[in-house]
Amino acid sequence: MEIPITGLIVHSPDSSLDSEHSHVLYLTSWDGRPLHRHHFSGVTSFNAGHEHRYAGRTEPAPTGVPHKHEYFTVTSFNDGHKHEIRGVTGAAIPLPNGGHYYNFRGVTSVNGSHPHRHEYGGETSPSD
Repeated sequence: MEIPITGLIVHSPDSSLDSEHSHVLYLTSWDGRPLHRHHFSGVTSFNAGHEHRYAGRTEPAPTGVPHKHEYFTVTSFNDGHKHEIRGVTGAAIPLPNGGHYYNFRGVTSVNGSHPHRHEYGGETSPSD
């Protein structure tokens, strides 16, 4: 089965001069459907005497079909450390005037001089 995709290929400036060079692929459509993303941000739970802020954008997904989005970001550097946030959103929640948003929640990676994690959660922006 073939699925038509469109996108852009950009030379990666991180590739080494004495090895194979690389490119980054940015998809713009999947099976004829445009891809979209959502912004997310928030503040973690207050654990071990502090909290962290975070912000990011979801991974792209096709418009017009049921889907979820993967997400990943790193928290702010507080109390001498940071945490990773990663997961998959819940199902799309339709908006009255079109578009949709998602709920997301989870726990951060473990880190810190006294190893701990934080809870996080919220709603994404409408699709961009």
